[in-house]
Amino acid sequence: MGIKDIRDAASIREAMGEFDRVGRTYFLEKYGFRKSREFMVRDQATGRLYDSKAIVGAAYGYAFPEAGPLRASDFSGGEATVDTLLTGLGFQVVRIGQDWTLEEVRAIVADYFEMLRYEANGLPYNKSEHNAALQTRLQSRSKASIEMKHQNISAILDQLGLPYIQGYKPRSNVQELLQKVVIDEVQRSRAELLKIIDALEDRTTPGERNYRGVLIAPPVPDAAPQGQRRKRLPRKLDFAARDEHNRRLGRSGETWVMDFEKTRLIGESRPDLISGIDWISDRCGDGAGYDILSFEPNEVARFIEVKTTNGGALTPFIVSQNELEFSEEAEDAFCLYRVFDFARAPRLFILRGMLSASVHLEAIDYRARLKALHA
Repeated sequence: MGIKDIRDAASIREAMGEFDRVGRTYFLEKYGFRKSREFMVRDQATGRLYDSKAIVGAAYGYAFPEAGPLRASDFSGGEATVDTLLTGLGFQVVRIGQDWTLEEVRAIVADYFEMLRYEANGLPYNKSEHNAALQTRLQSRSKASIEMKHQNISAILDQLGLPYIQGYKPRSNVQELLQKVVIDEVQRSRAELLKIIDALEDRTTPGERNYRGVLIAPPVPDAAPQGQRRKRLPRKLDFAARDEHNRRLGRSGETWVMDFEKTRLIGESRPDLISGIDWISDRCGDGAGYDILSFEPNEVARFIEVKTTNGGALTPFIVSQNELEFSEEAEDAFCLYRVFDFARAPRLFILRGMLSASVHLEAIDYRARLKALHA
């Protein structure tokens, strides 16, 4: 007996049902199959994709319980066997692993920018629903591949210094066609992007003032492609620069950090140090190289520079030469507080010590003086 003896689609559907219940990783491990590299079978009712050979192997056990399921070594996969069987039973077999077409890329970029508009304006939307709708349109693309492409779009926007959807962490290894379509969309919809940035910038009050669990470890971004330079865009679209010049957002972020510091010192059993906290930038203005003077539990000074954004944790920020030099002078006493997702649910991570040791610094401006004439 072999897979050709499977003549009923019901056993295939039973295998798909088990796949859904236990998840892909457990299902493949249980039946001894690897992930499909080329072909997947689609459930046209739900749009979900399944590893075709593993589904057939498991389905054999449902069709012939006395014989049990087939292992990967019991039969060959491919168009001439597994795919022919599944197609004959009324299932759709799709090829995966190929580069996305221009039509597919345009569809996912349009979907991404729609979600970005919703997020910037504080409107509710459901990422899973958007993914499912795209699976219906892009029938050879799985939920995971669509999600990865969304992360690739985030990576491109991040490289351009633009805001991206916070739920999709930037992920490199970007298809060249995708990069072109995203950049074309940025240039085409510049006015609309400016509205998105304006919507983010207009929200200058914290989403909440609960300080429990707001501190996270510094995120680790994907490595940027070697030799890739940041594309020049109009200043109006420079999200990091707009954050830096948004005084209301900056001041609100510093106010939030002042309260965070008080909460931190209470939690570290040093409420007696709270009276010594000094909001330097408010009292003396910018120029000290830091914004807030606070303390460690052992009373050592902590010099805090606050950078606030309504964007995600990986949103770039502007560092002044003065701040950079002070971080080198103060060493471990210097702490950059990166406050992010400010208007929705503020969180922060801390970069301690010299900034040059923890961030990639890109020169964006120079002070120019005329050169002296030499004899």
